[in-house]
Amino acid sequence: MTQTVQQRIDDLVQQNKIMVFMKGTKLMPQCGFSNNVVQILNMLAVPYETFNVLEDDEVRQGIKEYSNWPTIPQVYINGEFVGGSDIMIELYQKGELQQMVEVALAS
Repeated sequence: MTQTVQQRIDDLVQQNKIMVFMKGTKLMPQCGFSNNVVQILNMLAVPYETFNVLEDDEVRQGIKEYSNWPTIPQVYINGEFVGGSDIMIELYQKGELQQMVEVALAS
């Protein structure tokens, strides 16, 4: 990953309380896993930003190195990597995601 790509990812992760790197957009997810994450965040009714990795191959590959996580979508809350679709579903079902989001938005 180039320094430029790393800086772009850093900026997105740091400037947004909840940042999702996904296939498609929050209005038009392009895969089921990305759609799962969007649906969960929409149910929580919290503000979040997305980055469509299908529009930028450098970020699509770079985000995998950045997080050391091989799949997309990837969710960051308060600058910390949380995980992908399965982890988001699990955290949501346990009630832990709501807490994480509230803490992030309050800080």
